[in-house]
Amino acid sequence: MASTLALITEEARQTARALIEFGGGLFKPTVRLGVTGLSGAGKTVFITGLVHSLMHGGRLPVFDAMANGRIARARLEPQPDDAVPRFDYEPHLRALIEQRVWPQSTRQISELRLVIDYQSARGSGRERTLTVDIVDYPGEWLLDLPLLGMDYSQWSAATVNLSRKPPRAELARDWHSYLSTLRPKAPADEQQAMRSANLFTAYLQAARGERYAMSLLPPGRFLMPGDLAGSPALTFAPLELPSDGSAPGGSLWAMMERRFEAYKDVIVRPFFRDHFARLDRQVVLVDALAALNAGPAAVRDLEAALADILGCFRTGRWTWASALVRPRIDRILFAATKADHLHHTSHDRLERILARMTEHAIKRAEFAGARVDVVALAAVRATREARVARGRDTLPSIIGTPLAGETAGGETFDGKTEIAVFPGDLPELPDQLFVADEAGYKTLQRSGLADADFRFIRFRPPALERTETGTLALPHIRLDRALQFLIGDRLA
Repeated sequence: MASTLALITEEARQTARALIEFGGGLFKPTVRLGVTGLSGAGKTVFITGLVHSLMHGGRLPVFDAMANGRIARARLEPQPDDAVPRFDYEPHLRALIEQRVWPQSTRQISELRLVIDYQSARGSGRERTLTVDIVDYPGEWLLDLPLLGMDYSQWSAATVNLSRKPPRAELARDWHSYLSTLRPKAPADEQQAMRSANLFTAYLQAARGERYAMSLLPPGRFLMPGDLAGSPALTFAPLELPSDGSAPGGSLWAMMERRFEAYKDVIVRPFFRDHFARLDRQVVLVDALAALNAGPAAVRDLEAALADILGCFRTGRWTWASALVRPRIDRILFAATKADHLHHTSHDRLERILARMTEHAIKRAEFAGARVDVVALAAVRATREARVARGRDTLPSIIGTPLAGETAGGETFDGKTEIAVFPGDLPELPDQLFVADEAGYKTLQRSGLADADFRFIRFRPPALERTETGTLALPHIRLDRALQFLIGDRLA
């Protein structure tokens, strides 16, 4: 009874907040744009590049409002949520354009308010204003949301079963060895809980590494604990539990179960309630090249993670009624980042590969009325293209300045010298990479990438380029297409 009342109270609170925000939106149209991605996908660079291009008139030919000269200006204003850290746009921008180094990744939620003054393309073309609240949050937090629909026994069984599949099984060997010694119904032991949590976390960290590039790794805060490090809410792990019965009072099972529920109450539900449930549109950044390079297991894991991510969104077509009751995400963009690591002849191919990875999840979202798109992009392009002679052939190559300390072929770079790299080609058709499994799903076949290696040298950020109007802007790949999809209709 108490839990039912709490649920009703929470629903009423969210509805009241939605009504207040909807009322404010009538006078000050606002889009809450969520930006997420798993570790290393480039959220910080994406947001910094997007904001700089809008504020400084970057080259954005596919973004109609900018290309047609209807945007008068874009400016930053104080963010609306006083309890959320501000996205450090200015320090990140200085790192990119002054120091020409990549900014530090953000490991917590942050927010930035961008206000766009524009001229309507309809009717009299009167001046209007659109407020875009950009909410940056780790993709690992998003993958925690399915935990809300699980109890501890269900989560333990699913997590242990997944960890016994290759290549995870080898990475989880130490944890599995310790897990086999634990007796769930034995008295609770804090040292056993701590040891279990530490070994379980070490397994998750190893699975996330570049060699394996696993994506499906909840609980997300185990990988980025912040100020909760060492707290009981992060000191639990799965157990091998009996198929029936319940946790005896005072047992290790009961302790782990209680802490699992605390994790959901203290971490997951507040994130959903205060941030995620208020989003209107969403960008999901994906480092698909890292998964392709790591092999079939990493690709299958990324496919599963993307399906879980899309399953979290409350998708659907925007209506007056839905806005009054609770916001719905009506547009989702999946973006394969680091397209500047490929020659432009492979950009469309990278999009098709990501579309294949997400096709089943996308169909579910489109059925609910949401629009979904896939794009290969680089919010800040670190390379340019050329054709380089090799013997009698000329190869499509990329040219850039490696970061100081990067190595390749036994050479260590000084951060000043440009080099040319032949990145290899992605296959023309995704079917050349994917084969159907017994359930009919498409999975990667390693032979399609036998000669490719997408672990690229890290290049320095580029110098600003001068646009046709004389302004200095960060070069990019297809950022304008992303902007057109995400907010173009709201600037019409």
